[in-house]
Amino acid sequence: MEKPASQTKTGAEKAKFIQMTTAPVRGLIIKLAMPSIVIMLISALYNMADTFFVGFLGTSQVAAVGIAFPLMAVIQAIGFFFGQGSGNFISRALGAQDRDGAYKMAATGFLSGIGLMTILGLAGLMVRGALVELLGATPTIRPYAIDYLLYILLASPFMVGANILNQQLRFQGSAVVAMIGMVSGAVLNLGLDPLFIFAFDMGVSGAAAATMVSQVMSFGVLLAYGSTRKENVPIKFRCFAPSKRRYQEIFRGGIPSLLRQSFMSVATIVTNHLAGNYGDAAIAAITIVNRVSMVATSTMLGFGQGFQPVCGFNYGAHLWQRVREGFWFAMRIAFGGLIILAVLLAIFAPQIIAVFRDDPEVIRIGIIGLRLTCISLPFSAWIVMTNMLTQTIGRAKEASLLAISRQGLFLYPALAALVPTFGLLGIQLATPAADMMSFLLAIPICIKVLRSLRG
Repeated sequence: MEKPASQTKTGAEKAKFIQMTTAPVRGLIIKLAMPSIVIMLISALYNMADTFFVGFLGTSQVAAVGIAFPLMAVIQAIGFFFGQGSGNFISRALGAQDRDGAYKMAATGFLSGIGLMTILGLAGLMVRGALVELLGATPTIRPYAIDYLLYILLASPFMVGANILNQQLRFQGSAVVAMIGMVSGAVLNLGLDPLFIFAFDMGVSGAAAATMVSQVMSFGVLLAYGSTRKENVPIKFRCFAPSKRRYQEIFRGGIPSLLRQSFMSVATIVTNHLAGNYGDAAIAAITIVNRVSMVATSTMLGFGQGFQPVCGFNYGAHLWQRVREGFWFAMRIAFGGLIILAVLLAIFAPQIIAVFRDDPEVIRIGIIGLRLTCISLPFSAWIVMTNMLTQTIGRAKEASLLAISRQGLFLYPALAALVPTFGLLGIQLATPAADMMSFLLAIPICIKVLRSLRG
């Protein structure tokens, strides 16, 4: 009896399995991490480009981009939930040589995520005014934020779709293909931002419109190019097979990312509301600091994402030693790299903030915020790498706890304790304080999980 196409392994598929389970772990992680780092930096550049060009328009316009950030984090959270939820399963299925399960999960995760985001995007378009107020917009920021959200909500299904495809390809070990899709959109975005904002005189709406067009571009490239390569699991509509078991697997693999991004979104909303008491300059400064620190953490996340497919394949193949070796290698590189970046950001904080906005008050607040962020930046390597390890091997409870620790467990008590005494400085102090407490929580979790991977 002939096997279904999804169960028939090609030479390219067999070669990838052998590579992922036998090649030297360090070289394999580096090979996969390089395009992943580019992908994460490109994602950060999407936000930085908008902030940079909008900075020429005014402080309230920059703040409007910051107001939209929590919504964009939610959109990204949905993409991560379905993308990493299905991608984690796909990598383990490929490691266990279950092609049929991988095909069905790829289609189910992809189509389910786009369907959900389409519904939510349409709902958001109908309540934009109330939405920007919920996100923390002041009266002077509100009209710019409403304009900006129009195009972001229109693009949201494509943003989710591109994110899902990116994650699925990455977990298959096809990070280069994922990089091509993301880079194509980013390059387009950098060109369209000044064109739409200034040449077409669209203002802050132009930045969002540029993002929309570039995200559609990335989606199209990832869908067309990623699904046609022989070694990749393609998106086949006939393989769409929603079931309780598959959604449980998506939930188990994706809930840590959903919780992390969702709590980050809520934390940003709370911060925006608190910072709004100190004027638009405070929101603008916090927005810039978040964008700059995102570049540093994106580098670390990209390297960790080079570890995840290696972790998933080898965990599925029961090669525990390779999983442990990969974890410690990724941890050392990420921690060391963040120390270097933290020192550089702290030294050049005045120049960096001034690039985005020449408002003296924005610069003053931004310098303090960026330098305080640098204090805890290296320790986030341990938190994120432990989270990636537990999430990839299906330890949902530990991964979820770590995912919510910073914004969910520790940030709000820190804000409650520090803001009444220190005011705006308290808002800026709360983030590094929450980071350090999350680091202390991650230590015993990581040690326990690594000890279980022996035998």
